[in-house]
Amino acid sequence: MVRAPLTPEQLEAGRRLGESLRRARGTRSLNEVAAQAGISPETLRKIETGRLPSPAFGVVAALAGALNLSLDVLAVEWSGAPADGAARSA
Repeated sequence: MVRAPLTPEQLEAGRRLGESLRRARGTRSLNEVAAQAGISPETLRKIETGRLPSPAFGVVAALAGALNLSLDVLAVEWSGAPADGAARSA
């Protein structure tokens, strides 16, 4: 099965997700967070830089756990919705 190319909107959403994860990682090393999430450092690097714009849900969930992030917050940031809208619905 051939996968359809991602749309510009999907690529931008992946970039936002990567930026959010990178901010949450802060000063922790890429290797440390990747190991805690059970993924390779290269996979995390690709997600953070937007080169892997649509990671599997399990990978995102593992990263959220490793970074102590809410999946709801990541979903809002991925979608590009205003942050204040997330606060009202939380």
